[in-house]
Amino acid sequence: MSKPLRLRSEMSQLPTYKAGKKAEAVAGLTAFKLSSNENPIEPLPGIIDVITQAALEVHRYPDPLVSQLTNALAARHNVAPELIATGTGSVGVCQQIVQAVAGAGDEVIFAWRSFEAYPIIATIAGAKSVQVPLTATNGHDLPAMAAAITDATRLIFVCTPNNPTGTTVSQLEFDEFMKSVPQDVLVVIDEAYVEFNRDPQALDGLATMRRYPNVGVLRTFSKAYGLAALRIGFFIGPEEIADAVRKTAVPFGVSNIAQAAAVASLELEAELLKRVETIVQTREWFEKEIREVGYDLPASQANFVWLPLKERTDEFVAQCTAQAVAVRPFSGEGVRITMGEREPLLRLIDILKSF
Repeated sequence: MSKPLRLRSEMSQLPTYKAGKKAEAVAGLTAFKLSSNENPIEPLPGIIDVITQAALEVHRYPDPLVSQLTNALAARHNVAPELIATGTGSVGVCQQIVQAVAGAGDEVIFAWRSFEAYPIIATIAGAKSVQVPLTATNGHDLPAMAAAITDATRLIFVCTPNNPTGTTVSQLEFDEFMKSVPQDVLVVIDEAYVEFNRDPQALDGLATMRRYPNVGVLRTFSKAYGLAALRIGFFIGPEEIADAVRKTAVPFGVSNIAQAAAVASLELEAELLKRVETIVQTREWFEKEIREVGYDLPASQANFVWLPLKERTDEFVAQCTAQAVAVRPFSGEGVRITMGEREPLLRLIDILKSF
């Protein structure tokens, strides 16, 4: 009998990333997927034409340096191109960052619950995840995160707005937190949902990055820009870190199609922001409706809303499924609902009224 193939010991404990499920068909109802943080609006005008044109060269390898987009981002954010690294979505860049700075025996600190990929990526790199519980108001507990720093700490993620709770970290809180962070520890501000933020007290990632030599910013084209399927994200931060993040990237990971669409989207930012505002207005309307029903929920600054239903989470999800609406459950904790069309949101409000 042959011996089983050998795997790293960490693989047995490695959780599988759970993507949002599609809605199950229900007779007489249109199915809606509100379980993934996608933009419900079709691509910006002209983007499909750009994608089609770029697809004519799929027989060629893409630019390994992603030069056109890097230069466009540098111009857009008024930074040197050397401070930018790109990758396959912000989650791809997140993995590149961890691989660049943390290895066996090192520690990666982040709030929990937060982005599901953090512990997976840390484990893949051989590093230890240090998960600091959220506050009672579903926000980052920065004093506790500061207290968790040890000599083994190499990297800290601060997700704001936080996924899945939608809460933000204030500039004042972050500046106080940085007083406790050693300068050889990298702090990455994950701003995947920053375009949806309307909190004037919230942390400004790019301005903060310019103030601290050990702070970087992580962003994506998957959410507000509506390019989720093309997989493109970017990091802006210290030059030596950006250089290392480029080295850990999968060669040719960012396709010519993704690069062309991202560059074109940057040029259409005014139109993009109008669409973002529509989603923000939907979020504010939905939160107001839920509160009027009688539910307490944190104010979201993302393109989703968090319902802390705790032990009744699975029961609520079952009722949503019966109404052909897929939401994102975190069993025993709550439900994340992405802002989409009005029809499924109205169905959810009706469920909550009798739940």
